[in-house]
Amino acid sequence: MPADTPSSPAPAAGAPRRTAPANLGTHTVSRVGYGAMQLARLHGDRAAAVAILRRAVELGVDHIDTAQFYGAGLVNDLIREALRPEDDVLVVSKVGAEPDPAGPHPFRPAQRPEQLRAGVEANLKGLGVDQVPVVNLRRMDNGPGLRVAGDQAVDLDDQLAVMTAMRDEGKIGAIGLSSVTLDGLRRALPAGIACVQNAYSLLAREDEDTLALCTAENIAYVPYFPLGSAVPSLPKVTDEPAVRTAAHALARTPAQIGLAWLLHHAPNILLIPGTATPDHLEANTAAGTVTLDDATLAALDAVPSRPAAIPRG
Repeated sequence: MPADTPSSPAPAAGAPRRTAPANLGTHTVSRVGYGAMQLARLHGDRAAAVAILRRAVELGVDHIDTAQFYGAGLVNDLIREALRPEDDVLVVSKVGAEPDPAGPHPFRPAQRPEQLRAGVEANLKGLGVDQVPVVNLRRMDNGPGLRVAGDQAVDLDDQLAVMTAMRDEGKIGAIGLSSVTLDGLRRALPAGIACVQNAYSLLAREDEDTLALCTAENIAYVPYFPLGSAVPSLPKVTDEPAVRTAAHALARTPAQIGLAWLLHHAPNILLIPGTATPDHLEANTAAGTVTLDDATLAALDAVPSRPAAIPRG
């Protein structure tokens, strides 16, 4: 947290209530969840990682985003240890990549239908469940990150065929899409799509048409890189003057303002901010209590999107 920004106060009596819940497939969840990828940073302190997950539950988090390829299985193993049936937490995982610890990126594509099936099976085993409630198919044709070539350039229809087959078999409860184009989402709608997980933030709003389609179709839209801070070349929402001005006026952090803007922007946006520290977890979760008045929203809406800054390689 920047040293020159106010720390997040605990909600006092009369503080704004958290934003209303939203749909994620057939489930109703609170709009601020937790992205578990950064738990891999705590590979040397398992107790601390489990404590983060338990604290998330205590704070009211009821949906967690993960993948078997996060930490080469470590993150799912931590979730399996930390969560209890009575927590009633919806776990959303993804397939379409696999660990590549010796490569230039931490992940490599795993897009072929047999790889998607193997990915689901690995998630079932890693999480210790008979069904993963929602599984995102991680495409690589939109947003920052890897692109595919050769036998990894698989047609979406072939991928959806195996995903729907696994849904019919009961291995997954619902299908989501990640890093998907607007055309890809349109093609996938007949298969029944529960959520879309694409790169999106106040400063990178080129996915607006996809978000609008999700809103119209009652599909949850889950932005990753919601603050731009995970990739060095992305513009940082927390550095934006309008965001910092709002944070100062509301005695919140710039990160909370950036997350709150997303919650105000569309009713079907769900957040999964990730962190490996308890303080940031609490601050991120408290973004659901931030109310932005019309003047503040207008000032934030007027911030220009800078999609050209998003890396494509």
